[in-house]
Amino acid sequence: MATIEFHMDGSLARAARHLCRVSVRTIARNAEIDPAALRKYEKGADILDEAQVQRLTDALVTYGAMFVVEDEFGGVGVRRKFTRTGVRMIENWESEGGPVGDDDV
Repeated sequence: MATIEFHMDGSLARAARHLCRVSVRTIARNAEIDPAALRKYEKGADILDEAQVQRLTDALVTYGAMFVVEDEFGGVGVRRKFTRTGVRMIENWESEGGPVGDDDV
């Protein structure tokens, strides 16, 4: 797993976790953080040290979060990351079943 240099606050961590649809328990276990401490961090408490925040960031990236750094166009953010394979799978799911027809029900 590649370590990324990125500092986030609790609200961004919460947004990333929700976006990836991962529980507090799962992320906390992956990041080796106490789930109660993660909940407090997400609510604004500054209780995680730098190493814990980095492990949390890495865990969120593992589950599909992609962090957007602040630049001249806007502030920090998070979005989902999709691989080419994932995009192809989504496109296949959308066209699965053939053309739409009338129902005789």
